[in-house]
Amino acid sequence: MKLLIYSHFFPPSVGGVETLVLSLARGLAELRATGGESEFELTVATQTSANNFDDGTLSFRVVRKPTPIRVWDLIRESDVVHVAGPALAPIVLGILARKPVVVEHHGFQTICPNGQLLIEPSGTPCPGHFMAHRHGECLRCNAAQGWFVSVKLWLLTFVRRFLCKHLTRNITPTQWLGGLLNLPREVAIAHGLEFRTAAPTNSAPSEKPPVIAFQGRLVTTKGVGVLFEAARQLASQNRLFELLVIGDGPERASLERLSQAAHLAGRVRFAGRLMGAELDAALREAAILVVPSLGGEVFGLVIAENMLRGVPVVASDLGAFVEVIGDGGVTFRTGDSEELARAISRILDDPTFAARVAERARQRAVEFCDFTRMLEAHARVYREARP
Repeated sequence: MKLLIYSHFFPPSVGGVETLVLSLARGLAELRATGGESEFELTVATQTSANNFDDGTLSFRVVRKPTPIRVWDLIRESDVVHVAGPALAPIVLGILARKPVVVEHHGFQTICPNGQLLIEPSGTPCPGHFMAHRHGECLRCNAAQGWFVSVKLWLLTFVRRFLCKHLTRNITPTQWLGGLLNLPREVAIAHGLEFRTAAPTNSAPSEKPPVIAFQGRLVTTKGVGVLFEAARQLASQNRLFELLVIGDGPERASLERLSQAAHLAGRVRFAGRLMGAELDAALREAAILVVPSLGGEVFGLVIAENMLRGVPVVASDLGAFVEVIGDGGVTFRTGDSEELARAISRILDDPTFAARVAERARQRAVEFCDFTRMLEAHARVYREARP
């Protein structure tokens, strides 16, 4: 079967969509049909430049920065088209070419003009104004970008939603997201993790203060400010700890200034973006990983990866996070720094409880994020979609 995956973003760009598409494509390229031959003749089309990334190391073809005509040709050559996110051009071209089109949703673009389900510029969770037909709220939400842009985003949400209602399949990574999108022919397929073992966290007694880790992009919606306020409260209780911030982003400078305030000075370390062995080594020392996002999350890949590492996770109670964590972690009310501080204290004060959470986390990640099951579920969607 000739399968085209269109993803606007792809390595060497760094992000959740890039990671997931690369992982999916690698896995699908290795699937074998009954006779032993490759089941999928796979092509990935992307608007991301290669730069220093060597596409020759991949077991599938990558077409970078294709023109609309080239995308049209790739679609016509394919049996099934998979679009990572509701990108308008490949969806429309796929429909015009009468090809089965499958969209995997990595955001809220079919129910929210800014795609984040967040009210801007405050970054607070949106109660669902678009789906409740409170369209004036949507227009005001994005007005800071100019009224022309705000109206454009609002209109495109209608278009995306209309198109996705007429596709072969809509894939969501969580049932929670599927319930929000409420699109026809939905199927929930949890993201799979390629690795099945990971170095255990450092559980040996140490004279060093326990490390509370954050891993993610440094933007307002990730809730680092909530974590800092919880850390300030812990520090005011004369608790010893180190706050390790892994990641980079536009808010780094302001967060570094905030970390110099009373109670936090000397307790916060910014590690920048880490990958591979460096990331594993840093997280091996973590007593807790905190994911305090305010919204805009449809799965929580960082949560799943660290659950598999056996790091006790404390996360905000966003719907996607609750579904992924199950009984393998601790949640707190989104944006509530006091409740977050209490959750952190509980893990730090009770090693037995922390060990139990870590063990449940590993088991939950293995079961919920099974890579083979994820591949087979996608393959089944493509088989059923093919005419």
